[in-house]
Amino acid sequence: MSILIIGGDRLGNILENLRRMGFKDIQHVSGRKKGHLELKVTSKVDVVLILTDFVNHELAKKIKGAYKNGSCQTIFARRAWCHIKGEMDRALCNGCCEGSCPRQSKEA
Repeated sequence: MSILIIGGDRLGNILENLRRMGFKDIQHVSGRKKGHLELKVTSKVDVVLILTDFVNHELAKKIKGAYKNGSCQTIFARRAWCHIKGEMDRALCNGCCEGSCPRQSKEA
């Protein structure tokens, strides 16, 4: 699976935790600069993760509109891993497997 992370200057252990969840292709854009408003929206991403506490609001609005009707899942979360994990579990699993989901990392 592939993921585009928008927001956050440094990701710390978030990258490793995402790899444990099965994401192979991880792209990151800090989303704070005006130039990031020109970010090209691509359909080759499975999940877009927007870190709401570290992103330009106009960029978040643009991304939300661009991926709204697309095939990719858009997730809004704070930079804390516990919040990211909770939002991703809720969005990706949608309560389908109650704890036995292969997408859920047992170590995180």
